[in-house]
Amino acid sequence: MSNTRIFIVEDDKFYCSLLDHHLSLNPDYEVHKFSTGKECLTNLYLNPDVITLDYSLPDTTGYDILRKIKSNNKDVPVIIVSGQEDVGTAVELLKEGAYDYIIKDENTHSKLWSSLIKIKENLVLKKELIELREEVSQKYTFEKAIKGNSQCIKKIFALMEKAAQSNITVSVTGETGTGKEVVAKAIHYNSSRSTKPFVAVNMGAIPKDLAESELFGYEKGAFTGANTRRVGKFEEASQGTIFLDEIAEMDMNLQSKILRVIQEREVTRVGGSGSVKLDVRIIVATHRNLLEEVKKGNFREDLYYRLLGLPIELPPLREREKDVLVIAKYFVEEFCKQNKMTKKHLDVSAQEKLLTYSFPGNIRELKAIVELAVVLSDGDEISAADIRTNPVMNTDNLFKQECSLREYNINIIKYYMEKYDNDVLLVAQKLDIGKSTIYRMIKNKEI
Repeated sequence: MSNTRIFIVEDDKFYCSLLDHHLSLNPDYEVHKFSTGKECLTNLYLNPDVITLDYSLPDTTGYDILRKIKSNNKDVPVIIVSGQEDVGTAVELLKEGAYDYIIKDENTHSKLWSSLIKIKENLVLKKELIELREEVSQKYTFEKAIKGNSQCIKKIFALMEKAAQSNITVSVTGETGTGKEVVAKAIHYNSSRSTKPFVAVNMGAIPKDLAESELFGYEKGAFTGANTRRVGKFEEASQGTIFLDEIAEMDMNLQSKILRVIQEREVTRVGGSGSVKLDVRIIVATHRNLLEEVKKGNFREDLYYRLLGLPIELPPLREREKDVLVIAKYFVEEFCKQNKMTKKHLDVSAQEKLLTYSFPGNIRELKAIVELAVVLSDGDEISAADIRTNPVMNTDNLFKQECSLREYNINIIKYYMEKYDNDVLLVAQKLDIGKSTIYRMIKNKEI
């Protein structure tokens, strides 16, 4: 980062010139000198990156000007330079938000130099983080995050738009692999909290005995191995969004504690006595039917209604009309680009095969199938032979679709043909039908 703007606030002209001389040795530092606190405050519109502040100024106290600087810009680092080595004063100033406290002596300039290097590194990281969040924000515009033109997905876009315009709790439901976390991220990055953290937590992946400390944090000495204080996921998401995935996997004890956090908008770290106020948006997700879990006694009814908020139910891929082709083409392009491969496309036979498969694993399964097809294909065309679906998984959804008896028969034979690598004789034997029946269906392009 070039042109780091530094304010030196120092009434001793000789000492001010000395600091100016040392700091100006770095061509990236733009130094401004002030002899009073008033001059410094008047020029804060220049947006300094760092301020070095003499503790004893003729017109104000170190405490007073530090508070005024922080009220104007709470993020600007302020380094206190003092002629007095007073530990109590140093501690109080650090509590008020000072970045560092340096004693005036023959080593002041080297200490200041070291502190500025650390500050500059932090500024670079902060700038990179802002740029990364802007990049991610662009990536998660609704149309870029979720591919598709079907009517059911357009309804999802409308609900996401409403969710992004407020801080209402959002509950996302849908089968595994339908893109629940993608929806949560898109809502976050299109909301007023987009520049703040998005923290995702898979509740089903946290061991029961670690869940509380993971979510709420812990104080030093709270338990064996707690050598330092640790902030929990809720605090990490401060001013941003916490996404609690697989919310139905929580046990009753944790559910009651989550309920309290939502009601009180505060957390108490494990081993702590005081509470920490929260400003965080909550988005939850599950592949289960939460209302059914309430009826079974597995989920608290009061927590259910607290989390329901704006419900968004994601449709399975098999109900999204021709979205499967839109998404598949996108995955083909992205995989080729990431692996520096020549562009490939799905031929008619591959598209037809994708459209007739029910995708029990939804978008996640589609991605895996398409990426494998790209690797298996020769040349720039992906054919039906390259599309390796999983017939065992497909049976789970065979009878969920409303079909005629003839269509069921076709689906069953297709399933067995895929399972046994198109071995007509073996399939005929397994299904106890004539092989001529299968040959006729192949000739008529029914399978």
